[in-house]
Amino acid sequence: MRTEVRIVAVAGRLPTIEAIGGLAGRRTGVDTVHLIGTAATPLGGDELDIAIVVGEGARLAVRSVAATIALPGRGTRKSVARWHFEVAAGGELDVDPEPTVVAGGAEHVTTTTVRLAEGARLRLRERVRIGRTGEDHGYWSGELHADIGELPLLRHRLDLGADAVTDDALSGPRALESVLSYPDDRTVHTTGLEAALLPLAAGGTLYTRTGSTLVTAPPPGIVERTASRTATAIG
Repeated sequence: MRTEVRIVAVAGRLPTIEAIGGLAGRRTGVDTVHLIGTAATPLGGDELDIAIVVGEGARLAVRSVAATIALPGRGTRKSVARWHFEVAAGGELDVDPEPTVVAGGAEHVTTTTVRLAEGARLRLRERVRIGRTGEDHGYWSGELHADIGELPLLRHRLDLGADAVTDDALSGPRALESVLSYPDDRTVHTTGLEAALLPLAAGGTLYTRTGSTLVTAPPPGIVERTASRTATAIG
């Protein structure tokens, strides 16, 4: 199955949504859209293309109503998701979907591209879990390319699960959480060997945590930043 979703936010208007295939979008607030599954996807062989564009001065929050389950298909175990985010000057995009769970025997590949204009704001959160209860042999690979104008912000790649370069019998991680924030002036913060918040040379930060499972606590700074945005909006 091929799925295509395009969401466009323009200042002073409700977001517009175009979708075909196994995903749909629903406006759940003036500047909020939830992604909703309308069919079992991704299965092996499926391709998903999601494009989100935020215009000058517009704000958009993107969420999902449930976790995504990647399953092997009848003829192939590999599915592909391509995400594209574009934020204009003065625009703000906050993307925080529910986790992706890669079931046993499935392979899911994610490619994410981000294009930010000067003065744009972004928070992009991704959570991945290998295997449902009792499973640990799925595979996930993700690439993230982010630019500010013509300036590279981030080039990042990780893989998890069976066949990953980090996989071994002693300490192969099975869960990932990452948050790209821009702009962000926080300094280095680490939590043991599992998690790190690192400043980027062009501005912003990347938070990454790997482990045996996902945690419910938000990454460092998320509560404070959300409270700050809320206070600004109210004021």
